Amino acid sequence: MPDPRYAVCGDNATLTEPQRELISIAESLGPTFAERAARYDREASFPFENYDDLRTSGLLGLCVPERFGGRGADFKTYSLVSATLGKYCGATALTFNMHACSTLWPGILADDLDMTPAQKAEHEAHRRVHFERVVKQGAVYAQPFSEGSAAAAGKAPFGTLATKVDGGWLINGKKIFASLAGAANYYGVLCTEDRPDRTTRDTLYMAVPGEAPGLEITGDWDPLGMRGTVSRNLVFKDVFVADDATMMPRGVYFQAASRWPHMFTTLSPTYMGIAIAAYAFTVQYLRGEVPGMPPVKRRMYPTKQIAVAEMHVKLEQTRALFLRMLDDARVDPSKDARLRAYATQFTVMENANELCRLAIRTCGGQSMLKSLPLERLYRDSRCGALMLPWTAELCLDRIGREALYEPGEVDD
Repeated sequence: MPDPRYAVCGDNATLTEPQRELISIAESLGPTFAERAARYDREASFPFENYDDLRTSGLLGLCVPERFGGRGADFKTYSLVSATLGKYCGATALTFNMHACSTLWPGILADDLDMTPAQKAEHEAHRRVHFERVVKQGAVYAQPFSEGSAAAAGKAPFGTLATKVDGGWLINGKKIFASLAGAANYYGVLCTEDRPDRTTRDTLYMAVPGEAPGLEITGDWDPLGMRGTVSRNLVFKDVFVADDATMMPRGVYFQAASRWPHMFTTLSPTYMGIAIAAYAFTVQYLRGEVPGMPPVKRRMYPTKQIAVAEMHVKLEQTRALFLRMLDDARVDPSKDARLRAYATQFTVMENANELCRLAIRTCGGQSMLKSLPLERLYRDSRCGALMLPWTAELCLDRIGREALYEPGEVDD
Protein backbone atom coordinates (compact mmCIF):
# COMPACT_ATOMS: atom_id res chain seq x y z
CA MET A 1 0.00 0.00 0.00
CA PRO A 2 1.33 3.50 -0.82
CA ASP A 3 1.92 5.74 2.18
CA PRO A 4 -1.26 7.85 2.58
CA ARG A 5 0.83 10.77 3.84
CA TYR A 6 2.10 11.24 0.31
CA ALA A 7 -1.18 10.85 -1.53
CA VAL A 8 -1.99 13.80 -3.77
CA CYS A 9 -5.10 14.61 -1.72
CA GLY A 10 -3.62 13.66 1.64
CA ASP A 11 -5.07 10.89 3.78
CA ASN A 12 -8.60 12.17 4.40
CA ALA A 13 -9.89 13.20 1.00
CA THR A 14 -13.46 12.87 -0.22
CA LEU A 15 -13.17 10.95 -3.47
CA THR A 16 -15.59 9.01 -5.61
CA GLU A 17 -15.08 5.29 -6.04
CA PRO A 18 -14.01 5.69 -9.70
CA GLN A 19 -11.47 8.31 -8.59
CA ARG A 20 -10.09 6.00 -5.92
CA GLU A 21 -9.84 3.15 -8.42
CA LEU A 22 -8.01 5.23 -11.02
CA ILE A 23 -5.62 6.73 -8.49
CA SER A 24 -4.94 3.21 -7.20
CA ILE A 25 -4.03 2.09 -10.72
CA ALA A 26 -1.60 5.00 -11.04
CA GLU A 27 -0.08 4.19 -7.64
CA SER A 28 0.37 0.56 -8.67
CA LEU A 29 2.33 1.62 -11.76
CA GLY A 30 4.36 4.24 -9.91
CA PRO A 31 7.17 2.22 -8.29
CA THR A 32 8.13 0.64 -11.61
CA PHE A 33 8.04 4.06 -13.28
CA ALA A 34 10.33 5.40 -10.56
CA GLU A 35 12.83 2.58 -11.15
CA ARG A 36 13.04 3.44 -14.84
CA ALA A 37 13.09 7.23 -14.45
CA ALA A 38 16.87 7.60 -14.02
CA ARG A 39 17.56 5.70 -17.24
CA TYR A 40 15.14 7.80 -19.30
CA ASP A 41 16.71 10.92 -17.82
CA ARG A 42 20.27 9.77 -18.47
CA GLU A 43 19.56 8.72 -22.04
CA ALA A 44 17.05 11.49 -22.82
CA SER A 45 14.94 8.63 -24.15
CA PHE A 46 11.16 8.34 -24.30
CA PRO A 47 9.46 6.11 -21.65
CA PHE A 48 8.02 3.60 -24.11
CA GLU A 49 7.86 0.89 -21.43
CA ASN A 50 5.78 3.14 -19.18
CA TYR A 51 3.39 3.76 -22.04
CA ASP A 52 3.05 0.03 -22.58
CA ASP A 53 2.01 -0.18 -18.92
CA LEU A 54 -0.39 2.75 -19.29
CA ARG A 55 -1.91 1.03 -22.31
CA THR A 56 -2.31 -2.32 -20.52
CA SER A 57 -3.84 -0.66 -17.46
CA GLY A 58 -6.43 1.22 -19.52
CA LEU A 59 -5.12 4.65 -18.52
CA LEU A 60 -4.50 5.72 -22.12
CA GLY A 61 -8.28 5.98 -22.29
CA LEU A 62 -8.51 7.82 -18.97
CA CYS A 63 -10.33 10.88 -20.36
CA VAL A 64 -12.21 9.15 -23.16
CA PRO A 65 -15.93 9.25 -22.26
CA GLU A 66 -17.36 5.93 -21.14
CA ARG A 67 -19.77 5.71 -24.06
CA PHE A 68 -16.72 5.58 -26.35
CA GLY A 69 -15.13 2.83 -24.28
CA GLY A 70 -12.90 4.95 -22.03
CA ARG A 71 -12.74 5.57 -18.29
CA GLY A 72 -14.68 8.84 -18.44
CA ALA A 73 -12.39 10.88 -16.17
CA ASP A 74 -13.25 14.54 -15.74
CA PHE A 75 -10.78 17.39 -15.28
CA LYS A 76 -10.35 16.84 -11.55
CA THR A 77 -9.95 13.08 -11.84
CA TYR A 78 -7.40 13.46 -14.62
CA SER A 79 -5.44 15.95 -12.50
CA LEU A 80 -5.33 13.64 -9.46
CA VAL A 81 -4.16 10.70 -11.58
CA SER A 82 -1.57 12.81 -13.39
CA ALA A 83 -0.17 14.21 -10.13
CA THR A 84 0.07 10.66 -8.80
CA LEU A 85 2.16 9.64 -11.80
CA GLY A 86 4.24 12.79 -11.34
CA LYS A 87 5.42 11.56 -7.94
CA TYR A 88 7.22 8.71 -9.68
CA CYS A 89 8.33 9.98 -13.11
CA GLY A 90 7.92 13.60 -14.11
CA ALA A 91 8.63 13.01 -17.80
CA THR A 92 5.99 10.30 -18.03
CA ALA A 93 3.39 12.46 -16.27
CA LEU A 94 4.17 15.47 -18.42
CA THR A 95 3.91 13.60 -21.70
CA PHE A 96 0.80 11.81 -20.42
CA ASN A 97 -0.71 15.27 -20.03
CA MET A 98 -0.33 15.89 -23.77
CA HIS A 99 -2.01 12.60 -24.56
CA ALA A 100 -4.80 12.81 -22.00
CA CYS A 101 -5.73 16.38 -22.96
CA SER A 102 -6.08 15.22 -26.55
CA THR A 103 -9.10 13.28 -25.31
CA LEU A 104 -10.20 15.55 -22.43
CA TRP A 105 -10.55 18.64 -24.61
CA PRO A 106 -12.58 17.05 -27.43
CA GLY A 107 -14.44 14.99 -24.81
CA ILE A 108 -16.27 16.28 -21.75
CA LEU A 109 -14.74 19.75 -22.03
CA ALA A 110 -16.14 20.24 -25.54
CA ASP A 111 -19.55 19.07 -24.33
CA ASP A 112 -19.78 22.29 -22.29
CA LEU A 113 -19.32 24.52 -25.34
CA ASP A 114 -21.82 26.01 -27.76
CA MET A 115 -22.06 24.32 -31.16
CA THR A 116 -24.59 24.38 -33.94
CA PRO A 117 -26.39 21.10 -34.71
CA ALA A 118 -24.11 20.70 -37.74
CA GLN A 119 -20.99 21.25 -35.62
CA LYS A 120 -22.21 18.78 -33.02
CA ALA A 121 -22.78 16.13 -35.67
CA GLU A 122 -19.36 16.76 -37.19
CA HIS A 123 -17.66 16.68 -33.81
CA GLU A 124 -19.40 13.48 -32.76
CA ALA A 125 -18.30 11.70 -35.92
CA HIS A 126 -14.71 12.97 -35.80
CA ARG A 127 -14.05 12.40 -32.12
CA ARG A 128 -15.36 8.86 -32.39
CA VAL A 129 -12.51 8.22 -34.86
CA HIS A 130 -9.91 9.61 -32.47
CA PHE A 131 -11.30 7.94 -29.35
CA GLU A 132 -11.52 4.54 -31.02
CA ARG A 133 -7.87 4.80 -32.02
CA VAL A 134 -6.95 5.33 -28.36
CA VAL A 135 -9.26 2.71 -26.86
CA LYS A 136 -9.11 -0.02 -29.50
CA GLN A 137 -5.67 0.50 -31.02
CA GLY A 138 -3.80 1.93 -28.02
CA ALA A 139 -2.81 5.01 -30.01
CA VAL A 140 -0.84 7.78 -28.32
CA TYR A 141 -1.62 11.42 -29.11
CA ALA A 142 0.69 14.41 -28.63
CA GLN A 143 -0.22 18.09 -28.44
CA PRO A 144 2.47 20.42 -29.85
CA PHE A 145 1.90 24.10 -29.01
CA SER A 146 5.08 26.11 -29.16
CA GLU A 147 6.40 27.89 -32.24
CA GLY A 148 8.87 30.40 -30.79
CA SER A 149 6.32 33.21 -31.08
CA ALA A 150 3.46 34.67 -29.04
CA ALA A 151 0.98 32.19 -30.50
CA ALA A 152 1.21 29.53 -27.78
CA ALA A 153 0.50 32.23 -25.19
CA GLY A 154 -2.71 33.09 -27.04
CA LYS A 155 -1.47 36.51 -28.12
CA ALA A 156 -1.22 35.86 -31.89
CA PRO A 157 -2.44 33.36 -34.49
CA PHE A 158 -0.39 30.18 -34.85
CA GLY A 159 2.16 30.36 -37.65
CA THR A 160 1.50 26.78 -38.65
CA LEU A 161 -1.15 27.05 -41.38
CA ALA A 162 -3.86 24.70 -42.63
CA THR A 163 -5.14 25.22 -46.17
CA LYS A 164 -8.45 23.65 -47.21
CA VAL A 165 -8.22 21.29 -50.18
CA ASP A 166 -10.52 18.62 -51.58
CA GLY A 167 -11.13 15.97 -48.91
CA GLY A 168 -9.00 17.55 -46.22
CA TRP A 169 -6.26 20.02 -45.39
CA LEU A 170 -2.62 20.77 -46.24
CA ILE A 171 -0.53 21.75 -43.22
CA ASN A 172 2.68 23.77 -43.35
CA GLY A 173 4.75 25.13 -40.49
CA LYS A 174 6.94 24.20 -37.55
CA LYS A 175 6.48 23.32 -33.88
CA ILE A 176 9.28 23.45 -31.31
CA PHE A 177 9.47 21.69 -27.93
CA ALA A 178 7.09 19.08 -29.34
CA SER A 179 6.88 16.48 -26.56
CA LEU A 180 6.56 12.84 -27.66
CA ALA A 181 8.39 13.64 -30.91
CA GLY A 182 8.90 10.34 -32.67
CA ALA A 183 6.81 8.49 -30.07
CA ALA A 184 3.27 9.67 -30.75
CA ASN A 185 1.02 7.97 -33.27
CA TYR A 186 -0.79 11.27 -33.86
CA TYR A 187 0.13 14.91 -33.22
CA GLY A 188 -2.80 17.15 -32.23
CA VAL A 189 -1.53 20.24 -34.01
CA LEU A 190 -2.88 23.67 -33.21
CA CYS A 191 -2.72 25.69 -36.40
CA THR A 192 -4.45 28.58 -38.16
CA GLU A 193 -6.77 28.32 -41.14
CA ASP A 194 -4.98 29.99 -44.05
CA ARG A 195 -7.23 32.89 -44.93
CA PRO A 196 -6.86 36.68 -45.27
CA ASP A 197 -6.63 38.70 -42.04
CA ARG A 198 -6.04 35.63 -39.87
CA THR A 199 -6.84 35.92 -36.14
CA THR A 200 -6.80 33.58 -33.14
CA ARG A 201 -10.45 32.84 -33.87
CA ASP A 202 -9.26 30.91 -36.94
CA THR A 203 -7.38 28.33 -34.84
CA LEU A 204 -7.85 24.71 -35.89
CA TYR A 205 -7.00 21.57 -33.93
CA MET A 206 -5.90 18.76 -36.28
CA ALA A 207 -4.57 15.24 -35.70
CA VAL A 208 -1.58 14.57 -37.94
CA PRO A 209 -0.44 10.93 -38.24
CA GLY A 210 3.11 10.37 -37.09
CA GLU A 211 3.94 8.65 -40.39
CA ALA A 212 2.35 11.32 -42.61
CA PRO A 213 4.41 12.20 -45.72
CA GLY A 214 5.93 15.65 -45.33
CA LEU A 215 6.23 15.46 -41.54
CA GLU A 216 9.84 15.62 -40.37
CA ILE A 217 11.31 15.45 -36.86
CA THR A 218 14.41 17.62 -36.51
CA GLY A 219 16.85 18.94 -33.92
CA ASP A 220 18.71 17.45 -30.97
CA TRP A 221 17.28 16.95 -27.48
CA ASP A 222 19.70 17.46 -24.60
CA PRO A 223 17.94 19.76 -22.08
CA LEU A 224 18.36 20.56 -18.40
CA GLY A 225 15.39 18.53 -17.24
CA MET A 226 12.29 16.63 -18.37
CA ARG A 227 14.66 14.81 -20.68
CA GLY A 228 12.37 11.82 -21.18
CA THR A 229 9.76 13.98 -22.92
CA VAL A 230 11.93 14.01 -26.10
CA SER A 231 10.54 17.37 -27.21
CA ARG A 232 12.19 17.82 -30.60
CA ASN A 233 10.96 19.94 -33.53
CA LEU A 234 8.18 19.01 -35.94
CA VAL A 235 8.34 20.42 -39.47
CA PHE A 236 5.27 20.20 -41.73
CA LYS A 237 5.69 20.53 -45.50
CA ASP A 238 2.42 20.10 -47.42
CA VAL A 239 1.25 17.44 -44.96
CA PHE A 240 -2.18 16.22 -46.04
CA VAL A 241 -4.77 15.19 -43.46
CA ALA A 242 -8.35 14.13 -44.16
CA ASP A 243 -11.37 16.08 -43.00
CA ASP A 244 -11.91 13.72 -40.07
CA ALA A 245 -8.51 14.78 -38.67
CA THR A 246 -10.25 17.77 -37.09
CA MET A 247 -10.37 17.31 -33.31
CA MET A 248 -12.70 20.27 -32.76
CA PRO A 249 -14.91 22.05 -35.33
CA ARG A 250 -13.90 25.43 -36.68
CA GLY A 251 -14.06 28.10 -34.00
CA VAL A 252 -14.57 25.73 -31.10
CA TYR A 253 -10.97 25.70 -29.88
CA PHE A 254 -11.04 29.51 -29.60
CA GLN A 255 -14.25 29.23 -27.62
CA ALA A 256 -12.70 26.61 -25.33
CA ALA A 257 -9.62 28.75 -24.68
CA SER A 258 -11.84 31.70 -23.77
CA ARG A 259 -14.51 29.92 -21.73
CA TRP A 260 -12.67 26.93 -20.17
CA PRO A 261 -9.38 28.52 -19.00
CA HIS A 262 -8.56 25.68 -16.61
CA MET A 263 -7.75 23.58 -19.69
CA PHE A 264 -4.35 25.31 -19.58
CA THR A 265 -3.59 24.28 -15.99
CA THR A 266 -3.19 20.60 -16.84
CA LEU A 267 0.61 20.84 -16.67
CA SER A 268 0.50 21.71 -12.97
CA PRO A 269 -0.42 18.20 -11.70
CA THR A 270 2.95 16.87 -12.88
CA TYR A 271 4.75 19.44 -10.77
CA MET A 272 2.44 18.94 -7.81
CA GLY A 273 3.55 15.31 -7.92
CA ILE A 274 7.22 16.32 -8.06
CA ALA A 275 6.74 18.58 -5.03
CA ILE A 276 5.26 15.70 -3.05
CA ALA A 277 8.08 13.40 -4.16
CA ALA A 278 10.75 15.86 -2.96
CA TYR A 279 9.15 16.13 0.47
CA ALA A 280 8.58 12.38 0.75
CA PHE A 281 12.18 11.59 -0.14
CA THR A 282 13.48 14.07 2.41
CA VAL A 283 11.45 12.51 5.23
CA GLN A 284 12.49 8.99 4.21
CA TYR A 285 16.15 10.00 3.93
CA LEU A 286 16.26 11.65 7.35
CA ARG A 287 14.51 8.64 8.89
CA GLY A 288 17.01 6.26 7.27
CA GLU A 289 14.32 4.56 5.18
CA VAL A 290 15.55 5.05 1.60
CA PRO A 291 15.72 1.63 -0.10
CA GLY A 292 19.26 0.57 -0.96
CA MET A 293 20.91 2.95 1.47
CA PRO A 294 22.25 2.21 4.97
CA PRO A 295 19.54 2.81 7.62
CA VAL A 296 21.31 5.85 9.07
CA LYS A 297 19.00 8.31 10.83
CA ARG A 298 19.62 12.04 10.50
CA ARG A 299 16.38 13.27 11.99
CA MET A 300 17.71 14.25 15.44
CA TYR A 301 19.32 17.51 14.34
CA PRO A 302 17.22 20.64 15.00
CA THR A 303 18.30 22.22 11.72
CA LYS A 304 16.92 19.21 9.82
CA GLN A 305 13.67 19.30 11.77
CA ILE A 306 13.13 23.00 11.07
CA ALA A 307 13.87 22.49 7.37
CA VAL A 308 11.35 19.66 7.13
CA ALA A 309 8.79 21.80 8.94
CA GLU A 310 9.29 24.58 6.39
CA MET A 311 8.93 22.07 3.57
CA HIS A 312 5.76 20.65 5.08
CA VAL A 313 4.16 24.10 5.40
CA LYS A 314 5.05 25.02 1.81
CA LEU A 315 3.76 21.70 0.50
CA GLU A 316 0.46 22.05 2.33
CA GLN A 317 0.00 25.61 1.09
CA THR A 318 0.66 24.48 -2.47
CA ARG A 319 -1.58 21.44 -2.24
CA ALA A 320 -4.48 23.39 -0.71
CA LEU A 321 -4.43 25.90 -3.57
CA PHE A 322 -4.09 23.12 -6.14
CA LEU A 323 -7.08 21.18 -4.80
CA ARG A 324 -9.19 24.34 -4.58
CA MET A 325 -8.37 25.10 -8.22
CA LEU A 326 -9.56 21.63 -9.25
CA ASP A 327 -12.92 22.26 -7.61
CA ASP A 328 -13.18 25.65 -9.37
CA ALA A 329 -12.71 24.26 -12.88
CA ARG A 330 -15.75 24.62 -15.12
CA VAL A 331 -16.96 26.42 -18.20
CA ASP A 332 -17.31 30.19 -17.72
CA PRO A 333 -15.67 30.37 -14.28
CA SER A 334 -15.96 33.50 -12.18
CA LYS A 335 -13.23 36.13 -12.27
CA ASP A 336 -12.14 35.00 -8.80
CA ALA A 337 -11.75 31.41 -10.00
CA ARG A 338 -9.85 32.49 -13.10
CA LEU A 339 -7.40 34.53 -11.03
CA ARG A 340 -6.99 31.61 -8.65
CA ALA A 341 -6.16 29.37 -11.61
CA TYR A 342 -3.32 31.70 -12.59
CA ALA A 343 -2.19 31.85 -8.96
CA THR A 344 -2.25 28.06 -8.70
CA GLN A 345 -0.21 27.55 -11.85
CA PHE A 346 2.38 30.05 -10.65
CA THR A 347 2.49 28.65 -7.12
CA VAL A 348 2.78 25.01 -8.09
CA MET A 349 5.53 25.63 -10.62
CA GLU A 350 7.59 27.88 -8.34
CA ASN A 351 7.04 25.94 -5.11
CA ALA A 352 7.87 22.59 -6.70
CA ASN A 353 11.33 23.89 -7.48
CA GLU A 354 11.65 25.56 -4.08
CA LEU A 355 10.75 22.31 -2.33
CA CYS A 356 13.34 20.46 -4.37
CA ARG A 357 15.91 23.12 -3.48
CA LEU A 358 15.10 22.78 0.21
CA ALA A 359 15.25 18.99 -0.10
CA ILE A 360 18.79 19.10 -1.53
CA ARG A 361 19.91 21.59 1.11
CA THR A 362 18.38 19.47 3.89
CA CYS A 363 19.59 16.07 2.73
CA GLY A 364 23.09 17.32 2.04
CA GLY A 365 25.85 16.28 -0.35
CA GLN A 366 24.60 12.80 -1.17
CA SER A 367 21.44 14.31 -2.65
CA MET A 368 23.53 15.57 -5.59
CA LEU A 369 24.34 12.03 -6.66
CA LYS A 370 22.52 10.65 -9.69
CA SER A 371 22.01 7.39 -7.82
CA LEU A 372 19.35 9.28 -5.83
CA PRO A 373 16.32 11.05 -7.35
CA LEU A 374 16.62 14.53 -5.84
CA GLU A 375 18.94 16.07 -8.41
CA ARG A 376 16.65 14.87 -11.20
CA LEU A 377 13.57 16.16 -9.36
CA TYR A 378 15.29 19.52 -8.99
CA ARG A 379 16.13 19.76 -12.70
CA ASP A 380 12.69 18.59 -13.76
CA SER A 381 10.97 21.00 -11.37
CA ARG A 382 12.82 24.01 -12.78
CA CYS A 383 11.22 23.47 -16.20
CA GLY A 384 7.61 24.04 -15.12
CA ALA A 385 7.69 27.83 -14.79
CA LEU A 386 8.93 28.09 -18.40
CA MET A 387 6.16 26.10 -20.04
CA LEU A 388 3.59 27.69 -22.31
CA PRO A 389 0.80 28.59 -22.55
CA TRP A 390 0.88 29.77 -18.89
CA THR A 391 4.47 30.50 -17.90
CA ALA A 392 5.11 31.98 -14.46
CA GLU A 393 5.61 35.44 -15.99
CA LEU A 394 2.39 35.23 -18.02
CA CYS A 395 0.46 34.19 -14.92
CA LEU A 396 1.72 37.21 -12.99
CA ASP A 397 0.98 39.48 -15.93
CA ARG A 398 -2.58 38.24 -16.21
CA ILE A 399 -3.24 38.38 -12.46
CA GLY A 400 -2.05 41.97 -12.28
CA ARG A 401 -3.99 43.11 -15.33
CA GLU A 402 -7.24 41.26 -14.66
CA ALA A 403 -7.28 42.17 -10.95
CA LEU A 404 -7.08 45.86 -11.81
CA TYR A 405 -9.21 46.04 -14.95
CA GLU A 406 -12.71 44.83 -15.69
CA PRO A 407 -13.41 43.71 -19.28
CA GLY A 408 -13.46 46.67 -21.62
CA GLU A 409 -11.87 49.14 -19.19
CA VAL A 410 -9.07 51.39 -20.41
CA ASP A 411 -7.17 54.32 -18.95
CA ASP A 412 -7.83 57.79 -20.26
